[in-house]
Amino acid sequence: MKQIALDIGLSTGPTLANFCAGPNEAALRHLELWIGAKSSAASRSPVPTYFWGPSGSGKTHLLKAAREALREQGARMGWLDASTLDAPEFSESWAAVVLDDVHLYTAAQQQTAFNWFVNAQTHQKPVLAAGELPPADLKLRDDLRTRLGWGHVFAMHMLSEPERRAVLRQSADARGVFLSDEVMDFMLTRFSRDLGSLMELLELLDGYSLQTKRPITIPLIKSMMENA
Repeated sequence: MKQIALDIGLSTGPTLANFCAGPNEAALRHLELWIGAKSSAASRSPVPTYFWGPSGSGKTHLLKAAREALREQGARMGWLDASTLDAPEFSESWAAVVLDDVHLYTAAQQQTAFNWFVNAQTHQKPVLAAGELPPADLKLRDDLRTRLGWGHVFAMHMLSEPERRAVLRQSADARGVFLSDEVMDFMLTRFSRDLGSLMELLELLDGYSLQTKRPITIPLIKSMMENA
């Protein structure tokens, strides 16, 4: 059976609370302090923050968690990622600007990102951004690349296999689901290994297990994939 890469995220929604920091503790603590309370929004630092690292290291999780936290505070923000084809104009009502997957931006998206960045600086609004490469190595226009690198920069790292196993075990226990070591071995060797995909896989397996009234075993996983 060939490895299946599930390009899916956490359907329950990324939050700071469900982010397993592992080696990325400093990035998580920084963002927690940055978000703060609604009462501290006016004093939120306008210094930009950039997270970089491989796919699956938690960059997008942190950006989406920040967006959700600000929404809960009643704030709006501008969001731009590589799939955004028709970006709006910068709005002074935004509490922040968020730029995800900057390494994939087209020329038009780079122009939008630069425009948002300059306006954010003018209006003392913070910028959160993420990409797979450190700022100096990004193949972007110079004025955007240098701006991404002048603030706080955090290198993000993948969780180790023991850390991924621990998170899987904890999440399964919270659902009242038993995952044998054999099943966990199968999940970690046959599917995309980033944590977001593994959490989504666990949710799918839990639902399929309830639907078929069968425990989660390797045959059940194969059956689910065959019927997907």
